[in-house]
Amino acid sequence: MSNALNPIYVTAFIEATQNVFQTMLRQDVSFGKPVPGRLPHLQNDVSAIIGMTGDVVGTVVLSLPAATASKIVECFVGSPIDIKNDDFADAVGELVNMISGGAKAKFDGQQVRISCPSVVIGQGHTVQQPSGSVCISIPCESSCGGFSVDVSIKKVGVSQASEPAAA
Repeated sequence: MSNALNPIYVTAFIEATQNVFQTMLRQDVSFGKPVPGRLPHLQNDVSAIIGMTGDVVGTVVLSLPAATASKIVECFVGSPIDIKNDDFADAVGELVNMISGGAKAKFDGQQVRISCPSVVIGQGHTVQQPSGSVCISIPCESSCGGFSVDVSIKKVGVSQASEPAAA
């Protein structure tokens, strides 16, 4: 499988990240050059993970150092929250949810669903990318500090999954 992620997907995640930071945090984000390849380097203290299924399958990881995550969460909710508080994880999870939702909306003509986010907090954890996926790490810088949006997805074509039954 190629190491290249479709530029449309990369642009979608960059635009979604910028939009979330501008609208929810009143901050601009600058982006470094996206780095293709596997994601063995996720050595930050906080990782918010969301899965994608449908025509595009994979994971999106918002990966942050603890200090950056704390500042971002404070900007997001309007007051400091201890990293051990459940609300801290909920806030970081909501950020990756908004970024992923904004990006998937730009996947024209594709049926894509996102999962509920999971958040891992603690030094030394790793996030394994899905087998066979193409990966890219998008380095980001905000006034709260540096972080990355790590996207590991593969296009599987038109989804054969049935729609969930209406309640």
